[in-house]
Amino acid sequence: MPRKVVITSVGVFSSLGLTLGEIVDNMKHGRVVFERPHFDNSIVSSPIRDFNIRNILGPFKERRYLNRGAQFCVASAMETIINAGINEKLLANTGLFVGVGPNLDISGEFPEIRNGDIDRSDLFALWILKFLPNTAASAIAKLVGIHGENFTVTTACSASLQAIGEAFRKIKDGYLDMALAGGGDSRLSRGGILAYKKANALYTGNGDPEKASRPFDCDRKGFVTGEGGAFFLLEEKECAERRGSKIFGEVCGFGSSLDAYAMTDPDPDGKCGEVAVCNALSEAGMSPRQIDVVSAHGTGTLLNDVMESNLISRIFGKDGPPVVALKSWIGHASAACGALELALCLACMHDNYIPAVRNLENPIHPTVNFVRSGKHSSYDTVMLENFGFGGQNSVLIVKKMGEYSAA
Repeated sequence: MPRKVVITSVGVFSSLGLTLGEIVDNMKHGRVVFERPHFDNSIVSSPIRDFNIRNILGPFKERRYLNRGAQFCVASAMETIINAGINEKLLANTGLFVGVGPNLDISGEFPEIRNGDIDRSDLFALWILKFLPNTAASAIAKLVGIHGENFTVTTACSASLQAIGEAFRKIKDGYLDMALAGGGDSRLSRGGILAYKKANALYTGNGDPEKASRPFDCDRKGFVTGEGGAFFLLEEKECAERRGSKIFGEVCGFGSSLDAYAMTDPDPDGKCGEVAVCNALSEAGMSPRQIDVVSAHGTGTLLNDVMESNLISRIFGKDGPPVVALKSWIGHASAACGALELALCLACMHDNYIPAVRNLENPIHPTVNFVRSGKHSSYDTVMLENFGFGGQNSVLIVKKMGEYSAA
């Protein structure tokens, strides 16, 4: 019989803050970080200022092999474990599910490539570790002694939400009692920015940086890249209750699918994205009317926002739930976006706050209930959507539980 799965600890590093309380407070007061990187004034990014992995890990020699995205993975995973207060015996049998992206900081790692030769005297002997996707998971496991079932997910912008969904199912189906799941990423390097610019996905322009991210607006011009990481401790509900764990929410359903349409563009019909939504609803045993808020992928790109708004309209109709777009607050954190957006959703749910879609002045869809102004309202169930390059689709449904207060 399927078991219930709950979230009992959260660790987050975002441009809005490093705790759920700080995040929701900054959202309420409109305090965001959108600025132009020093190496390219034509674009806007949402960085995490003053982040230093040494302050979290201390004397951990393998930190030299962690690229910036992997650093956010490890930092947020460690915060989750510290906040959970679990012992070594429990950690040994814990699963580990990590969503990551590629290291695109090519010029940062290899500043002098001549005729294809990257070898030089100061090159790390194990430089390959900065480019292996499972390096973050390996570091987390070594730091805290995790030996359980594990999975590193690299499905582009769906990666961390899919990692959480896979962990949820392993616990639900009885393979694990506890799992650490989430992800981290950063594409704020020259290589990362160049890759997205070549794909014509980024906002470029000379306007106010804080106005650059505008999902679902008729005047949107692409996404703003962000960074960060978030992890969650997932537990079987009865095990969590026996431990006396603080419970933030219940993971109710997950769905994933592939468009099989294009290497970058979403299928404009959104049919397979809709399949992922319907599968998540089915697993949760819910109808669309039981979803209180939709956290949309909402990148601000021309193609995604049209596809997604049409999908939401088909599923929920003209009287659908409020729709938020959290990338308008923290930018698009690529592989980490799902985990970061889940952390923001938990913060907002427990504070009974529904954040506005920032900079939304002329909505592209007449019947979708986009949130135009932040408001206080009690709600219990959120559906999160992520759609990534390669036609990757992931959807997660979470229900509020417990008496936790984000404040």
